[in-house]
Amino acid sequence: MSEPVVEAVDIAKWLGKGAAQVQALRGVSLALRGGELTLLMGPSGSGKTTLLSILGCMLTPTRGTVRLGGRSTEGAGPEELAKLRREHVGFVFQSYHLFPTLTATDNVRLALDVRGDNSARGIAKSKDALAMVGLARKADAFPLELSGGEQQRVAIARAIVGEPSAVLADEPTASLDGENGNAIMTLLAEIAKDPSRGVLVVAHDPRILRFADRVVHIEDGCIIREERGDAALKKDQGECAAHHDAEKPDRMEN
Repeated sequence: MSEPVVEAVDIAKWLGKGAAQVQALRGVSLALRGGELTLLMGPSGSGKTTLLSILGCMLTPTRGTVRLGGRSTEGAGPEELAKLRREHVGFVFQSYHLFPTLTATDNVRLALDVRGDNSARGIAKSKDALAMVGLARKADAFPLELSGGEQQRVAIARAIVGEPSAVLADEPTASLDGENGNAIMTLLAEIAKDPSRGVLVVAHDPRILRFADRVVHIEDGCIIREERGDAALKKDQGECAAHHDAEKPDRMEN
């Protein structure tokens, strides 16, 4: 089995101070491997986004270890964490975070700029990334000229243009309708086929289970179970069928 592209071991995280302090994560361990799409599911407030932020070096754990790019983040300062994040992680969020005065190409190129890649090939790389997400013809369009689904594709292109080993997506379909949401998940699943890259999607919508290779369930800051994507989908379909049958009105006998 390949080494994880990012791994969290026995992570605990406290948020807030004093009487308002709460424990968001409780001894969580999770490994994200290349060539797979992992779905992290749980109710609101379960710790999903906190865990994603720690995996992506945006937050530091109160206790535990994160390994990213083959090295431990333990003891790393803000500059070191930022460097690891730039080199190894691409983020996709529910909100697209595109600059309205920049074209799609220039929005994507920003991810190269922060990595210190100001080479002449930056524009070509950015356009190649847009082509990968199906937006070759919209490279010079501004965000307001794009649909919500297209703007999210630009955000995904920005996440992958630097060739990160981990793509972390926080509720990437929450602002989209069903058709565009399916298109975005199809795209992320395709990106996850790269054996050198792992994709983690945070979500609570069971309709996207069919895209997952692995499903991790989290509640109250604890991982309660992991299962294969096809097993999770089969279980969800069975529960939906049982619920549908239970809602059928009783038939009166003649």
